Amino acid sequence: MNLLLANSLLDGFLKSNGIGQGIVIFQLIGSVLMVAAIIGKGQELGYVARMTRRFLRDFSTSADVLEYYLKRRPTATTGLEGIYKATCERLMKVMTPDTRTLLLGRGAPGQEGGAALTPREVDLVRGTCEHALDEEELRIEHGMGVVATVVALAPMLGLLGTVWGVLDAFAEMGSAGSANLATIAPSISSALVTTVVGLLIAIPGVVAYNRMNATIREVSNDMEGFADELNGRIACEFQEGKGV
Repeated sequence: MNLLLANSLLDGFLKSNGIGQGIVIFQLIGSVLMVAAIIGKGQELGYVARMTRRFLRDFSTSADVLEYYLKRRPTATTGLEGIYKATCERLMKVMTPDTRTLLLGRGAPGQEGGAALTPREVDLVRGTCEHALDEEELRIEHGMGVVATVVALAPMLGLLGTVWGVLDAFAEMGSAGSANLATIAPSISSALVTTVVGLLIAIPGVVAYNRMNATIREVSNDMEGFADELNGRIACEFQEGKGV
């Protein structure tokens, strides 16, 4: 049956007019871009999800906010580790030089009262964390627009090609002065090829898009939850009047 469908599509494509063939070629180019985007984004999301789980597992064993940063010196600039790194770098910058030197020398934060931050400094650190979070959410959504565009355009272009082909078929029928089914059927059949191709591209594209969107929501929820927890712990451990 698959071979029969392929033969019917190929036969219809060869019999269609230039507009129909151009639309099918454009749809196929879009499908190649969509598949490439799906494969690339799927690999990226899988990597981010694994790194997120690993970082949360390691960070949960830390006694305080800066322990992981001071001991492991995170180098990642993406994902949760990127958010954490940017936040800790800002946190170290707003500390007094003496406290910062002491923390760096010890490799882990102690109970120094000098590490206390004013509410304004805590807000500054929180702003850095939220900005890093926004950047990461935009980064993991990057590339989804290609899939969404192809999924939306493929069937619409198919409908356009079909309508155009039907118009040509009726114009031919009017010129011939008869409604002979044997004459008009091949034109109608070839006109439907663009719609079939569009649906064949859009249906799996929608499935892949929804699946990746679900993964993106999961990762975004993990990032937002971590950012809230990190800001809360910083306020508790470093805000003025609190012990570190």
